[in-house]
Amino acid sequence: MPKMTMTKASKGNAKQFPVKVFTMDAELEFKIEPKTTGKELFDLVGRTIGLRETWYFGLQYVDSKGYVAWLKLDKKVLDQGVSKESQIQFTFLAKFYPEDVMEELIQEITQHLFFLQVKQSILNMDIYCPPEASVLLAAFAVQAKYGDYDQSTYQPGMLASDDLLPQRVLDQYQMTPAMWEEKIQFWYAKRRGMTSDEAEMEYLKIAQDLEMYGVNYFQIKNKKNTDLWIGVDARGIGVYDRDNRLLPIVAFPWSEIKNISFKDKKFSIKHVNKKEPDFVFYAPKPRINELILELCVGNHELFMRRRKPDSMEIQQMKAQAAEEKARKQMDRSRLAKEKQLREEAQREKEELERRLMAMQEETRQTQEALIRSEETAELLHEKMTVLDEEARLLTQKAAEAEAEMQRIKLTAIKTEEERLYLEQRARDAEIIATAVIEDSERRATEAEQLREQLKRAQMAEKAAKRKLLEIAQGEYANTFMLPVVTSDLTSPLHLAEPMTYLNSELFSGNIDQLNLEMEKEKREYISKSKTLQDQLQDLRAEIEVLKVSERASTLDRLHDESIQRGDSKYSTLRKVTADSAKARVAFYEKL
Repeated sequence: MPKMTMTKASKGNAKQFPVKVFTMDAELEFKIEPKTTGKELFDLVGRTIGLRETWYFGLQYVDSKGYVAWLKLDKKVLDQGVSKESQIQFTFLAKFYPEDVMEELIQEITQHLFFLQVKQSILNMDIYCPPEASVLLAAFAVQAKYGDYDQSTYQPGMLASDDLLPQRVLDQYQMTPAMWEEKIQFWYAKRRGMTSDEAEMEYLKIAQDLEMYGVNYFQIKNKKNTDLWIGVDARGIGVYDRDNRLLPIVAFPWSEIKNISFKDKKFSIKHVNKKEPDFVFYAPKPRINELILELCVGNHELFMRRRKPDSMEIQQMKAQAAEEKARKQMDRSRLAKEKQLREEAQREKEELERRLMAMQEETRQTQEALIRSEETAELLHEKMTVLDEEARLLTQKAAEAEAEMQRIKLTAIKTEEERLYLEQRARDAEIIATAVIEDSERRATEAEQLREQLKRAQMAEKAAKRKLLEIAQGEYANTFMLPVVTSDLTSPLHLAEPMTYLNSELFSGNIDQLNLEMEKEKREYISKSKTLQDQLQDLRAEIEVLKVSERASTLDRLHDESIQRGDSKYSTLRKVTADSAKARVAFYEKL
């Protein structure tokens, strides 16, 4: 956790005492004087972390007798049993919880502190969370920490170092860490587009529906010395069976409580209905009763405060929060637009590169065809030269044969046998001459065909060169004239038109608009609830086959029974509240 050191202003040479305050994500160090009150220290912590919704929080410590206590604001710090031998240590925690996080939490720092504390309580198993909800909550926690899921950078085992699931959940399923991570990663990928604060709020919306959320439990005994639990939360007081802290046996809503008090170990709750007897229980120590009373008073004050019109401070904070939210939404929209433009530019760049590669390939093929045409033309030219030479030689031979024939005809033949012999030779010479002439004509025809092929090859060569020149001078050249757009999403993108930024005066004091937006968010939340329940049911069905029933805890079995009955936290509370009178009478009869 980061450390911050602050010093309260001192007067003169008064002795100062070092104080360390732990928040959920930081350590703060102060020095206080003997006269410093709890409120002065508490306000100093609030100013240091920038918190205005301080009414939910308190400074918790362990006193010199080993009891957990909350620092009283109206008394001096050093008069409240803190240890003065070394550094005084406090933990800054949520003391009271809102009834509806979406409606009541205003500042992002308040939301963040609640998120960290609730998450830690679930992981520590101080708040019971069913397995399927644990996986879904883990996905929101990962989204809040790492941002959008990126398939290109995500590596298996990336979440191994994060504490994401309660040990109770891990123990009762035959699933490896890799299998759990795969489940979380699947739901994490579906949260793409959520900002960190949105993911934290979604986490709290789910967590506030858990039965043990926001309840401070204390072990008590009734008049028959039976072990029970008493739970104090934002809606009232509940009495629980020793083995079941999920469902109260009886409930006392704040609106039905007239008075609460304690004397020594005895604690009394007086109902507004005078006919009902007081509910009396006994705590192990008077200090426990003092702590219960303190929590009851604070929760009741907030209960009444919620049912009154907002103060000017709250209205101002909500207006500022709405304005900040709208500004952030504008920034997100602008960034989303810039990202979209970058992606479009990247796609256009890739398309141009693809076309360029296609044109380069076409050019390469054309050049290869041109080379082949040139080689073919050269071979044809050589072959034509050879044929021309052969034709010339054949023509020469034919001329020589014709001369020989004429010479033989003119030679005087003295004898008939010589004449016949010469005539036979003449006929043979004539046959040879005819064959030579036919061969010569055939070779001449082949030479003419080769000349035609050469002309066509030369024409193809010219066409290829012309096409290559067009590519070089035309579209090919235009491709490189386009701007090269970077794919780096972190670099600024300058648009042709200036962006319009939010006018802060638009939201000043516009409470009606704020209420409309909050009502819209509420409707959207209700519409999402069914989808959320469907997701939880699907996830529950997926992992149910790997569950080891023998390893389930008592709370797991009680929760499963509630699911089978179709009960939920709020339906049970409505039922208990509606039947509170009968339930209390029956409960009193057992005392």
